[in-house]
Amino acid sequence: MHLDPILSRMVGVTLAVLLAAAFLRLLRQPYSIGYLLAGVALGPYGAGVIDDEESTKRLGAIGVDILLFFVGMEVSLPKLARRWRVASIGTLLQIGGSVGFVALIGAYYAWPFARILLLGFVISLSSTAVVIKLLQDYGELETPAGQNVVAVLLAQDLAVVPMLLTLQMAGGVEVSAGALALQVVGGVAVVAFLGWLLTRDTLHLPLGRWVRGDHELQVFSALILCFGLALLTGLLGLSTALGAFVAGVVVATARETHWVSGRLESFRVVFVALFFVSIGMLIDLRFVRDNAGVLGGLLFGILVTNTLLNASILRVLGDRWRSGLYAGAMLSPVGEFSFVLGAAGLQAGIVTEHAYRLTVAVIALSLIASPIWIAVARLVFRPAREAPSPAPAPPASS
Repeated sequence: MHLDPILSRMVGVTLAVLLAAAFLRLLRQPYSIGYLLAGVALGPYGAGVIDDEESTKRLGAIGVDILLFFVGMEVSLPKLARRWRVASIGTLLQIGGSVGFVALIGAYYAWPFARILLLGFVISLSSTAVVIKLLQDYGELETPAGQNVVAVLLAQDLAVVPMLLTLQMAGGVEVSAGALALQVVGGVAVVAFLGWLLTRDTLHLPLGRWVRGDHELQVFSALILCFGLALLTGLLGLSTALGAFVAGVVVATARETHWVSGRLESFRVVFVALFFVSIGMLIDLRFVRDNAGVLGGLLFGILVTNTLLNASILRVLGDRWRSGLYAGAMLSPVGEFSFVLGAAGLQAGIVTEHAYRLTVAVIALSLIASPIWIAVARLVFRPAREAPSPAPAPPASS
């Protein structure tokens, strides 16, 4: 029998990823670091075992969608809605603060306004995949800090579209009025649909009872719901991850879909791992070595600035300093959608090829460093759990 050499390579890559993740887990580090380091070692700038970078990135993007689908199932929509001030005002202040911070640096180096805008947008976005995964690992999605973080992350996903449009206009790229109108309609429709779901105690899906006893059909139905709404928001010019989140909220509201989490857990693990591997593949070790001082300074500056900026905003919005600093550290790593903004900036001629490579390296390195940064912040700033109320004293005997 003829042995396909590509199959042997795929098996070897899978084994290497699993071993790296298991080794890091033994050291009490998140699996994500193992996936990232495996991507660095096996990617085109490492051993070159994985050379199809684009396909891996696309599979990793599916992992982000599935991750947001699971988040939608776990997050309480009423609790999230009560944090609309954090989501809207907090995100706008965060974006404005990030652009202002970059403007101070840009004034010294005489950067054009378009470049200041691009880099400000890039560092203002937080990593949905990394942060949500850590919140799930810590069991803190339903905590006040976790709810604040999730609310901001979802608002940032909505903000990516106007950011791209702003960068296109700043770079002199003509923006279609039809595409802009479609995105506005799509954003309003998503918010309206979530508002309608908020008024429903339960939701009955068509054919929900029919698929209850068929495990394979349950997997197909759940994936159709996840990718169907993700496709819809994508066609509307919005983030596909946003549509996947809405699908998760639908599942959480419906009575007939309690089986979804168990059926799709393995899909989530595989595709999220591919996402982190694809990020690791973007890191050029030689480029990092040659620019170690600049990259180290940028990385430290971004993590500190994002932590303090987000903590200050949450404090202004009524949070306590300890909780705000912990949530700020959670929001400090630069997000995966920042890669999209960086590529758009390069295409529009806003940044040079060297500046783009610096941007990509900083984003990827922040994703690698963020679990350690957040773990330290968790030890120092995480608010202690509230002690249970003491039991009432028994009545005195007469």
